[in-house]
Amino acid sequence: MRKVDPVKHERKRGEILGAAIRCFTRDGFRGASTTDICTEAGISPGHLYHYFPSKVAIIEAMIDMGLARTAKHFEKILAAPDVIEALLTDIEETSLRFRPAQILNLDALAEAGRNPEFAKIFERHTEAVRCMWSDFLRRAQSQGRVDAGLDPDATANLLIAIIDGSRAMPIRNPKLDIKQSAAHLKTMLVRFLGPPAAQSAASKPRNQRTGLPLTLVRKR
Repeated sequence: MRKVDPVKHERKRGEILGAAIRCFTRDGFRGASTTDICTEAGISPGHLYHYFPSKVAIIEAMIDMGLARTAKHFEKILAAPDVIEALLTDIEETSLRFRPAQILNLDALAEAGRNPEFAKIFERHTEAVRCMWSDFLRRAQSQGRVDAGLDPDATANLLIAIIDGSRAMPIRNPKLDIKQSAAHLKTMLVRFLGPPAAQSAASKPRNQRTGLPLTLVRKR
């Protein structure tokens, strides 16, 4: 029996997943077939089954890959000096400006609504993301960087909804001003997530030239 090189095996799996993502982005989860994925990856159907037994297995591997990436993003955000600013930057890059995520997210919601098997996969993904959000919020609260009065689980649900909505915005409005939307989203997140002291500071009128609160400018 031929011995499998684990490094080459994982590299090929990654290439196939990349091809699958391109196919799903172009044709949808329902429209893209394993034949399409094989063509995109430059392999035969028989070769595909050495790596994934089915289309469902490909989708589940995509989800696992996405969850691993999400976990790394949360660690990076927690390591940043300003956790809300870092969170906003991540949302802008991965949601407001990243077209594949926008298309796949909307198509996944639609497919979950009509396909019970896909719905179970989607629910598993959502539950895993919700747990990551809750853990992230608890850690940020323990560091005094997120309002300790917020319920992490309820807040996680709302943040997932906000991200789903932010991914839909550029599709609803192709002329969307991304910078303006990100600025408004920052205001919303600071008011929603920020500790009371940070919210109070953010709400004070500021001098446009100095950036200082007007109360401090007057006193100087």
